[in-house]
Amino acid sequence: MGGGGGKTATPSSSNAMKMKNPNTQPSDGVLAVVPHLEPRPLASHPLIVSSYNDRIRPIHSSATEEIAGRQKGISNPPLTLMVKKDGVPDLTMVDLPGITRVPVHGQPENIYKQISEMIMEYIRPEESIILNVLSATVDFSTCESIRMSQMAPEGLLEKVTADDVNIGLGYVCVRNQIGDETYKEARMEEAKLSDTHPLLSKIDKTIVGIPVLSEKLIWIQATIVAKCLPEIVRKINEKLSNNVAELDRMPKNLSTIAEAMTAFMQIMGSANDSLKKILLRGEYDGYPDDKQMHGTARFVEMLNCYADELHRSTESDPRMKFLMEEIAVLEESKGIGLPNFLPRMAFLTILHRKVNGISGEPFKFMVKLWDYIEVVVITVLMNHSEIYPPLQARMRRAAQNLITKMKERAVSRVREIIEMEKFTGYTCDPEYISKWNKLMAEEPKFLKAINNEGDLRPSTVHLEGIGSIEIDHLRQYKQLLQQAYDLKMRMTAYWKIVLRRLVDTLAMFLHFNVQVLVNREMEMEMEIVNDIIGPQGGGLARMLEESPSVGVKREKLKRSIKLLQKSADIVAKIMEDCYQCSSRPVVLQFPVDISESVLRAFL
Repeated sequence: MGGGGGKTATPSSSNAMKMKNPNTQPSDGVLAVVPHLEPRPLASHPLIVSSYNDRIRPIHSSATEEIAGRQKGISNPPLTLMVKKDGVPDLTMVDLPGITRVPVHGQPENIYKQISEMIMEYIRPEESIILNVLSATVDFSTCESIRMSQMAPEGLLEKVTADDVNIGLGYVCVRNQIGDETYKEARMEEAKLSDTHPLLSKIDKTIVGIPVLSEKLIWIQATIVAKCLPEIVRKINEKLSNNVAELDRMPKNLSTIAEAMTAFMQIMGSANDSLKKILLRGEYDGYPDDKQMHGTARFVEMLNCYADELHRSTESDPRMKFLMEEIAVLEESKGIGLPNFLPRMAFLTILHRKVNGISGEPFKFMVKLWDYIEVVVITVLMNHSEIYPPLQARMRRAAQNLITKMKERAVSRVREIIEMEKFTGYTCDPEYISKWNKLMAEEPKFLKAINNEGDLRPSTVHLEGIGSIEIDHLRQYKQLLQQAYDLKMRMTAYWKIVLRRLVDTLAMFLHFNVQVLVNREMEMEMEIVNDIIGPQGGGLARMLEESPSVGVKREKLKRSIKLLQKSADIVAKIMEDCYQCSSRPVVLQFPVDISESVLRAFL
């Protein structure tokens, strides 16, 4: 990490990469400077040039000016220096700009903040090796770059031997290239200086020189890699296992109609099992987080809602227009006969009208119910046939046709139930008589209130089982009140049974139809088979056509599995070599000349 300066700056990364070379002897390699396009696009396509080591600096400066400008500006987009050489593992080095506190020559006022944030972005990861490049003349203890790298060192000898600042991985003394020195010339001058200088020659040779720094960095890198190997192996194996499992779940390529039919029947079998679990047994382990697919629970919700709607209807409130309907019907049912006989037609007329008043609710419930079943059936079929996209549209249409037929049958059955309730007043439930007797026990209270003609005659009366009712308007119909009251109480007692029967009957009918749908497998399968296969078997033939997206995914998984298997073998070999090596990991057999060249370029 640089220590200061007011130059135009952009982060520079160096990647030592493998390059094919038929010879076994080390080559000089190839260097390429690549300015990145993002986030600030260049005026033209990115510049890519090749050069030898002693020409890196002018090319680097030129590319930096193109990105960050000539006014000592800074820019986040990194400038990549690609160093290729045969037999060299990947190594990434990042040269960060020097820290500037005072803006000059048009630099932004917050340049210190910008550079600090840029530096911290690169040095924050734990796997980063932070190389602070400091001048021998500075006070190490006040050096900003050391403070930023959180390592919190008056002659060079005293600084590096005293180690007043806990620098972490230690110091290495190096001599930079001066002027137009070549790499070899600078290296020779460095060796000469460390051997002949009266003070520098006293420094331990294990912390002097670019070669030493290169070796040390390689050793640190190898140590970090060795620590990461178990986690790398775990991630490779986990990814490999997931990819193999995903590939196994994909459909095999079908080549014949027989194979397509077998696959289709497997889809139908698994879908039918899922429908039984969802719609009959109340098991939803296949859709734990999707409440829409918790079938039996949704059935109960819809039934409860349906029952509540029936009981909230105006027809279910006995206080509404108390006795007025009964009086009107009795008026129109008069005939020559004995008094005090309730005409049967009067009861059936009121029953017919009341059933008509709530008849919309059973139909709404049945339509809502089958719409829900259609959603569940199609969802299950689509999930089980998702690996055969050409088949899904036909399966959806076939399922919709089947559900439509069953819905029509169900609606027809509901119509019959409603008609039966309209025209027949019957129950063997003893609760009817019990309820009627309790309501009739309130008749004397009702008649007494009606016949009270005094100044304090009541305008309302509370009847047990009915509630408070207005009675002023009833005094003019005294001759029909007893019959009307009896008729009202019979209907009130019977109406509760009618509502209960409408709920119970549809609940049983619902369960029976779901049983028919999922248990009579051949009916559903034949319905779908007839729609899919057709006279020419076109639907199954389309199963033989693998969709492009499935084919691309299959090939991608195969390539990924092959690469992961190869990676696992390589990492396993490295770990084996590391365990067998008693001193350094085998990865330390890293050619140091390429690293020295990179270090020289940065220093």
